[in-house]
Amino acid sequence: MATTVLPPPTDDAPLAEVQIDFPDNYLLIALCGEYDRNLAEIEQKLSVQILRRGNHLVVIGEKAAADLSVALLKALYARLEAGREVGPADIDRELRMSEPGPARPTRDGNQLEMFKGGPVEIKTRKKLVEPRTDAQKAYVSNLFNNELAFGIGPAGTGKTYLAVAVGVSMYIEGLVDRIILSRPAVEAGEKLGYLPGDMKEKVDPYMQPLYDALNDFLPAKQLQKMFEEKRVEIAPLAFMRGRTLANAYVVLDEAQNATTMQMKMFLTRLGEGSRMVITGDRTQVDLPRGVTSGLSDAERILNDIKGISFNYFTAKDVVRHPLVAAIIEAYDADQ
Repeated sequence: MATTVLPPPTDDAPLAEVQIDFPDNYLLIALCGEYDRNLAEIEQKLSVQILRRGNHLVVIGEKAAADLSVALLKALYARLEAGREVGPADIDRELRMSEPGPARPTRDGNQLEMFKGGPVEIKTRKKLVEPRTDAQKAYVSNLFNNELAFGIGPAGTGKTYLAVAVGVSMYIEGLVDRIILSRPAVEAGEKLGYLPGDMKEKVDPYMQPLYDALNDFLPAKQLQKMFEEKRVEIAPLAFMRGRTLANAYVVLDEAQNATTMQMKMFLTRLGEGSRMVITGDRTQVDLPRGVTSGLSDAERILNDIKGISFNYFTAKDVVRHPLVAAIIEAYDADQ
């Protein structure tokens, strides 16, 4: 793939014009996307113009934006050469990875050594999951390397999704015998009143995000069988008392809504051969006024214990709709 820099126009605001040649026309078609939607996405995000001419693309725009667009197109083309797909989410990920920013606080440093020489991937029965940001890569690395890991940050940063994906991967590899997912059954700022049905029907609405994640990674029939055989359990936090969870991958989601006593109770369930992940968002505490979040206490109390990792996410790591990141940043600025 050759790059040729053409002379920029000579006007009051000169623009850079860069030509990139691609040797494989089939990969170029995939790079452009259906109806050139990938090119349109890059044009919109970086305020450049991209022209398609035969087996090459011409990028026109301010020099910094044009240079970033060229680097982005090369990275996406390399992804296609490696046999991977390219879509809007991949464009967004590559842009996030290229943006400079402050180092993320993470206990034990960035533990990406296990992924050197290849991409970070999590293999499940239904899909290959790939972290999109540096913070997510460090988080996944810590999930594999530590028996107890914390993922703390705003909604939409993949804390729970990646944790469940790693759990499914470890189960498939035979590293754990079962997966246990838990959440505090706390209403998010509204009173739902009496819920009809048996115990499962009463708590399922609180647990639905965990069901959704599992359905993304495991075929429906296999997941149903795992539920029946108790190899996958989804239960409210209150149901964890008195249990010893051995040879299990255990996730506590929405941990900001656990009290200090509940958090201590949950953490002390850790048994031999088990892994435990705690995820939460300190800005969305739904506990009654005056009740301290167990997540905040755990950060303070466990900060210096070796073997426990803490990973933190920001709005830059949001992988939902781009507006979610903007909404989080706006609320942070207001506070």
